[in-house]
Amino acid sequence: MLIKTYSCALMGVAAIPISIEVSIEIGINFLLVGLPDSAVKESQQRIDTALRCHGYKIPGKKIVINMAPADIRKEGSAYDLTLAVGILLASEQIQGYEKVEDYYIMGELSLDGTLQPIRGALPVAIEAKKRGKKGLILPVQNAREAAIVGDIEVLGVENIKQVIDFFNADVPIKPTKINIHDEFQRSLNEYEFDFSDVKGQENIKRALEIAAAGGHNVILIGSPGSGKTMLAKRLPSILPPLTLNEALETTKIHSVAGKMSRYASLISVRPFRSPHHTISDVALVGGGQHPQPGEISLAHNGVLFLDELPEFKRTVLEVMRQPLEDRYVSIARSKYSVDFPASFMFVAAMNPCPCGNYNNPKVPCTCGQGIVQKYLNKVSGPLMDRIDIHLEVVPVSHAELASIVPVEPSVKIRERVIAARAIQRKRFEKIDNVFCNAQMSSKMVRTYCIINKECEDRLKMAMEKLGLSARAYDRILKVSRTIADLDNSMNIEIEHLSEAINFRSLDRDSWGK
Repeated sequence: MLIKTYSCALMGVAAIPISIEVSIEIGINFLLVGLPDSAVKESQQRIDTALRCHGYKIPGKKIVINMAPADIRKEGSAYDLTLAVGILLASEQIQGYEKVEDYYIMGELSLDGTLQPIRGALPVAIEAKKRGKKGLILPVQNAREAAIVGDIEVLGVENIKQVIDFFNADVPIKPTKINIHDEFQRSLNEYEFDFSDVKGQENIKRALEIAAAGGHNVILIGSPGSGKTMLAKRLPSILPPLTLNEALETTKIHSVAGKMSRYASLISVRPFRSPHHTISDVALVGGGQHPQPGEISLAHNGVLFLDELPEFKRTVLEVMRQPLEDRYVSIARSKYSVDFPASFMFVAAMNPCPCGNYNNPKVPCTCGQGIVQKYLNKVSGPLMDRIDIHLEVVPVSHAELASIVPVEPSVKIRERVIAARAIQRKRFEKIDNVFCNAQMSSKMVRTYCIINKECEDRLKMAMEKLGLSARAYDRILKVSRTIADLDNSMNIEIEHLSEAINFRSLDRDSWGK
């Protein structure tokens, strides 16, 4: 008897439908074809033991299973449940073939028949809705994540016996339903860190407000204990809230990467990723034998923070150059390529020299001549060019630390950022995939960042004095446009441009000499 069950394979952040064709004939053999990897091939032992725990078994006949399309590699253990249901139906141990066609079925089996969570439940649910399926059957731990799609039945099950009873005896499984808008609003403003905790550093807070308003990249340079990491961790609290589409897109990436916590549903807070400096280039940008999202994709719509920037391997930093410009990363293999989104705010922190005290007004620097510049040279010029705002962070004085004057909280700063983003959203409403000033192309800079003669002369002088590149020229104009938006100014004035130029003061030709 030939039976078909249905599942999905993950390709990038999308799901591809997979048909599991099971044929049982006279003979003795078990053949699994269709490019299964080792985890899929090992499913026979898991399925056999799990079925025996519940009074069923793999029949001692010739079983041929084809996973179609046969030219796509099938990876992981999420096909266990799909294969098991196909074998039971084909051997007529259970009934309900008509119902099977309406569902995608996925789940990893334990030896006792319980189900383990899978990766990519959200893309699978999206594909099920797209293909007109009635719903999907999957582990209960993934049910809330899949249920955010809506308009399909999401049946979360704890063990294979529930699935058998659903098809064989028509025992209902209660669908998982959530209100996506309530879920989205519930944790929209939940942030662990707040700018009200930061004493002093008003100039740095101002710069981070500008960065958040325009989506600009930032580097913080200062001695140990000056507050670089503390400030960076609070940046997400002043970013505009995620839109529902951004939340779905972010959740999909985390789902594919297997980073969703159990029983989680929707990621409604902007992600903040802070990998250690020992990270490899593949772990940062994504890839591997079977491409997976890297840290830059997990930071999509949020913040990627690299602390102690010069300690990262040079090759790791250089692979970020293209994603910083294009806002996606393409992973190519011999037979296919996948694109992972990577639109994030890049924030870096570093000491100014090996001892960390260069330009520290309180502690003398012990580094020899040329050591500071050599330390900075660990970060390449092209990467530094792609960072819009360079900030020198100096230690906070005792008087500022001891002050009892209330500090402006993140919610107040966030209001100004949201107002500036609203101006940008209206500006770019007819342009696809551009939502803030940092995403403007060079052509768009010429259109939206027009400056007068006085500003042009000031910028020319800065270019010559600081030795800035053409890319830095564009980035200064983008930051100037953001500062003007925060001031609700139609035009870029000289004070806006001057402030933006000051944020390039750590460029290679003007620092460490």
